[in-house]
Amino acid sequence: MDWLVWLNDTTSLTLACGLLGLVVGSFLNVVIHRLPKMMERDWRLQCAELQGQPPPELPPLTLATPRSRCPNCDHMITALENIPLLSWLFLRGKCSSCHAPISARYPTVEAFTAILSAFAAWHLGSGWQIAGALILIWALIALSCIDFDTQLLPDSITLPLLWSGLLFNLFGVFTDLHSAVVGAIAGYLSLWSVYWAFKLATGKEGMGYGDFKLLSAIGAWLGWQILPATILLSSLVGACVGIVLILLAKRGRNVPIPFGPYLAAAGLLALFWGEEITRGYLQLL
Repeated sequence: MDWLVWLNDTTSLTLACGLLGLVVGSFLNVVIHRLPKMMERDWRLQCAELQGQPPPELPPLTLATPRSRCPNCDHMITALENIPLLSWLFLRGKCSSCHAPISARYPTVEAFTAILSAFAAWHLGSGWQIAGALILIWALIALSCIDFDTQLLPDSITLPLLWSGLLFNLFGVFTDLHSAVVGAIAGYLSLWSVYWAFKLATGKEGMGYGDFKLLSAIGAWLGWQILPATILLSSLVGACVGIVLILLAKRGRNVPIPFGPYLAAAGLLALFWGEEITRGYLQLL
């Protein structure tokens, strides 16, 4: 009977986190779409202020306002049209007013967030670990999509993610505080060193500072021990994807490829199977 109670508790938690992931995934779509635009507006305002010019008159834009609209016909999205995943399927991926196609990105992000959230609950169980894991998962999904679209990793996500990782590990949720602090420092300095070595050797910038901060955040959450395997995994996946894009999609070698999604993917693997990955990595060495 004990295993039956455990099964019921685990199933309930998994379903609850999956449903929560659907709702959060819908919000992440808003973050992915609007946050880069909000950053661009801030830059324009700062440039105008530095140049002594009057600030440009722009309509308000936050994560909450204005309400979501169709970019093609300006149709306001109703509550029934904004149900995660189901609305897109019911509308057959088209606007209810002008029938313009709605990007499959929206249901994909919602479904992926729900799946990862449910898997985290099933894999990690209840407690502070699942709460922290959900925060980390949601932030990595948002950062990956933003970096893929704009090649930006916003400080408004990476820096709170770093500090929240240290806060959780202040109580030893994922690793001890010493390993978390060293992980944050080593994560930043490792990619910072690669950046400057590449720049001094080639005169070009191989990655952005956002990548340093993202790896620093992963180190703060999971500890310095996971960083070598994380860097190796992300580099291998990034290299393979880059070669495929060059060969099949005929993408020029000079076209930059965002590194953030590969760091995020490696961080997720480390979250779920960090000890196994590290053990296998050390055995290979």
